[in-house]
Order: sequence, then C-alpha cells, then structure tokens
Amino acid sequence: MYKPAVLIATLSAMLAVVLGAFGAHYLKTIFTPELLNSFDTGVKYQFYHSFALLAVGILCKGNDSAGKILTILFSAGVLLFSGSIYALCILKSNQQIGLGGLGILTPIGGLMFIAGWLYFFLSMWRQK
Repeated sequence: MYKPAVLIATLSAMLAVVLGAFGAHYLKTIFTPELLNSFDTGVKYQFYHSFALLAVGILCKGNDSAGKILTILFSAGVLLFSGSIYALCILKSNQQIGLGGLGILTPIGGLMFIAGWLYFFLSMWRQK
C-alpha cells in the first residue's frame, strides 16, 4: 500500500461528501441552476479522483515512485480542476467580475487528470 495516496483519497472523498451536501442543501438556495450544475461537476470529479487515489494506494505497493507521481498528479488535478470550479461558482454567484486567470486553472487541472490516467496506465503496463 502507498499510504500517502490512501490518506489523501479518504480526506478528499470526505470533503467531496461535505461539499456535495453543502451544494444540495444550501447552495441551491443561492446558486442558479447553471452554477449548481457546475459545482456538482467539481464534486463529481473530486469523487472520481478520490477513488483513483485509493486505487493508486492499493495498486502501487512496492512502487513508491509511481505512487508519488500519481498522487501528485491526481491531487493537483483535484485542487486545480474542482477547486477552481468551486471558486468560480462562488465568485459568479456574488456577481464579482474580474475573475482574472482563475478560469485557466480548470483545464490545467483537467490536463493533470489526463496525465495521471496515462501515467497510471503506463505504470500498470510495465508492472511485472
């Protein structure tokens, strides 16, 4: 087991539950349906990649370098992709203009996810 991945995965999944509940019960009263849908997308991808991190922790035993790289890629993806979506939704709901370069973080996070899945595939392919 690669413990750092498992620890981050469990915390990330717990946070996704909290954010999902927050969105379903509170944010629906202040977000437009479009913003709520975007927020939900952030929560879904956070969940997906929490499970990916859990798989990394289980499958990368004995391969700490792959576990470390995958943990960084998936964690950075969650922070940049989901985190930027959460921030953008909150800023848009408050009618705050001038989001600056915050929107660019979402596709960068998506690229981290793609790189993580590719690296995961290659790591498993090379494993004996």
